[in-house]
Amino acid sequence: MAPAAGTPAPRWKRVVLKLSGEALAESGGFGLDPGVLHQIASEVHDARSALGVDIAIVVGGGNFWRGRMGAGQGMDQAQADYMGMIATVMNGLALQDALERVGQHSRVMTAVEMPKVAEPYIRRRAERHLEKGRVVILAGGTGNPFFTTDTAAALRAAEISAQAILKGTHSGVDGVYTADPKVDPGATRYDRISHLEVINKGLRVMDSTAITFCMDNSLPIVVFDLLRRGNVRAILEGRRIGTLVS
Repeated sequence: MAPAAGTPAPRWKRVVLKLSGEALAESGGFGLDPGVLHQIASEVHDARSALGVDIAIVVGGGNFWRGRMGAGQGMDQAQADYMGMIATVMNGLALQDALERVGQHSRVMTAVEMPKVAEPYIRRRAERHLEKGRVVILAGGTGNPFFTTDTAAALRAAEISAQAILKGTHSGVDGVYTADPKVDPGATRYDRISHLEVINKGLRVMDSTAITFCMDNSLPIVVFDLLRRGNVRAILEGRRIGTLVS
């Protein structure tokens, strides 16, 4: 789909939007907030329809379950991680419902096969969906235990030839800082930083596997405040929002 008349050419033609499960949660940190789901769906639909950008979404499951929580309680790590993958599918279905409600066609594809509720992830099929103007929600992580949804986002971005990863944050954090801004009031935000600097400084952007993969594959990452209205479209229009890791 071509950009709407009178709008600027998008900065990237295809992106992966990485969302944490916690960003979708109610104020208590658990479950789903309908207002947040609607806002995200509206922002994605607006960016997609106005700019013609292909958007795939990789979502976490931390609002329902985190694998490391189970492992910390003595559960087998692989078993706990599979439970986390199922949690991401729940979030994927909720996002699909929200997107459809605002008029955006979408598909949920999962690395853990659940034919009753979602399509299996097949790279070429995902690309065809994107080309037809659908938002593709990629759930189930990589389908393997011991890998985070950050790594899944990096892997899927490379597979579908995305040109960037947009990593949405929540709780008021609007980029990458020299330290945790919630703890250190003197922390300053980077406008731009390299993948290697993120690794060397131990900054919490994505896990080290994902950052290294993005560096090796020359994938830029924009870290931004997901819940500030208009940010998704603003980034795709080329405005300086959040922190660019490249």
